[in-house]
This record gives sequence, C-alpha cells and structure tokens, in this order.
Amino acid sequence: MPKLTAPKFAAEIKAGNIAPVYYFTGDDVYRKLEFEKQIRAALAPDEFNFMRVDGSGDIAGLLTAANTAPVFSARRMIVLNNADKIRKGANAAAALAQYLANPLESTCLIVLHNDSKKSKKDKTFEDALAACAVAADFAPLAGAQLFAWLRDKFAERGLKAETAALEMLEETAGGDLTALSAEIEKLSLYLADRADKTVGAADVLASIGFSKEENPFALSNAVMNCDGAQSLRLAGVMLAAGEEPVSILNKISACAVKMLRIRRLAAAGLNQYEITQAAGLLPWEGRLVSAAPRYPVLKTLQRALDKIIEADMTLKSSGSGDPEILIKGVILTLLGR
Repeated sequence: MPKLTAPKFAAEIKAGNIAPVYYFTGDDVYRKLEFEKQIRAALAPDEFNFMRVDGSGDIAGLLTAANTAPVFSARRMIVLNNADKIRKGANAAAALAQYLANPLESTCLIVLHNDSKKSKKDKTFEDALAACAVAADFAPLAGAQLFAWLRDKFAERGLKAETAALEMLEETAGGDLTALSAEIEKLSLYLADRADKTVGAADVLASIGFSKEENPFALSNAVMNCDGAQSLRLAGVMLAAGEEPVSILNKISACAVKMLRIRRLAAAGLNQYEITQAAGLLPWEGRLVSAAPRYPVLKTLQRALDKIIEADMTLKSSGSGDPEILIKGVILTLLGR
C-alpha cells in the first residue's frame, strides 16, 4: 500500500492523480476532512455521484453505489467515515473486503479510520486495502509542524503572526486544528480594518476575550521568571475571579516539572539544543534553558512537587483546607528563596 505524506498527497491531488481508494488514519480529523474537501473539489461530483456513510450504520447502500458507474460524470465519490466502527466479522465487513479486492476505477472511495490505537492493533483494514489503496496517516501536529501549519493558515488570510502569538494560540487551543482555525478566522476579522496585518500576542488575547491585564498565561510566565511576589499576587487575583484552584495548581505544576527537567539535563552537561529536545520543549522555549541558573535547585523543586501533590489530593478528595493557603504555600515552597 503506497503511503503519502500530507504535502505529497496535496501535490498528487493538485496534479489530478485521484486513486480509486484512499485510507486515512490518525486522530487529526480536521486535516482528513480538508483533504476530503480537496478531492471533492477536484472530482466535482454532483449530488447523484456523492455519498457519505458512517461505519456504525448500514453500509450496504455504499457498496451498491461503489459498484455502480457514475451518472453523467467521470467519477463517483464515496466517503466511509468511522470505518473503525464496522463490526468485525459482520457481513458488511466481508462485503467491503470483497469490493476492495477489485475496486471500480470510476469510483473514488475514501475510508476514514478514526481510532489510531485500534488501527495499530487491528490490521484487518490495512490488509484488505494493501493492494488497492493509497494511505495517509494524519497524526496530530505538534512543535515545528504545528507552527508551520499555523503560519500557512495566517498567510492564506493575508496575515503574518509573531512567534509569541503562535505560542499563545497553541497554549489556548493545543493542537486542535478545528479550534485553531476558528481562532485564526476571528483574528482575521479582528484585524480586518488595520493596515498592519502582523498578529501579536496582544491581538490573540484580545480576540479570545482577554485584556493584557487578564493574560491567562501571566501566572505561568511569572513562575518561570522566578518572580515569587508576582506569582503570589496573580494566584490571589485568579482565585478571587473564581478560577478553579486545581486549574491554578496545574499551571504551577507544569512550570515546576519543566524547571526540574531543564535543571537535571543541564546538570548532565547537555547543551541548549539537546536540553530543548530531551525536555520536550517547543522550539521557541530554548530561551528557558538559558534561564536555568535562576531556577530553584533540584532539592527545592522536588520538595515543591511533593507539596503540589499534597495540595492536589487535599483539593480533590476532602475539599478541606483553604485553597488560597494551599496554593500560596506551594508558590512559597517553589520560589520563596
């Protein structure tokens, strides 16, 4: 089964090389649907020559259509979504395997498998598709690949994003491309009347509903800057605003873990690039490595993590204890040198 990377796949579609069967795996549903749209745009099937069926239902009609020549069109297009939900050993699965043994050239069948864990364990589909399908795996984007995708999406709307803006978007929506795409669309509208089309961190904050003073990442920044006084103040402000204590604790914990990794790797003699890679930092976070000498010593970091675990258990189990005292106790343990 030939396997294509996303860029190569896009080039094949643009060149008009549309296969009779595609097999899409991976958890990134957004990009699967994007490529489905590109294939549909290239084939341009009308309503009589397009069908979308879910694997959890009856796919008998899909197989009938797949074996039928298109009506007043060069190609027919059929999408089988959630193929992972087809029951193994069912008649439908056997019938689909039979079709895949000799697919109709005038039909373009796209099989979407949306359970990556299942696809790695169960090779039923992969074996059935081996001789006829073109495969592409859409694993979630991360790091440099995610940033390249974001920059391309901004460029499509005539915008250029600063690294800090991309960082903030990634922290806000993670790797969810659907959410990120929606945020980029909002930013496009937000900057529509502005001559300068460069997107900064402040623009991202304003677009998602925060002011500079309400920066949702301010606490993390203060902790990573080892600013104990500012960290204590911001934690108090967040608690007063009604933010969940466990959420605040998680932000502090993430910083402490990051500091601990950097400290240990630096002590092992690794250089900045090696530490960035080994600690799982994003490309722009290399600056954190140079700040390592200011971080708490390993013993203090470990003590702070123990304190975080205790506070987390107290907040989640009994609900007893003053959240402000617990959280500020953690901050003082971590940064109160």
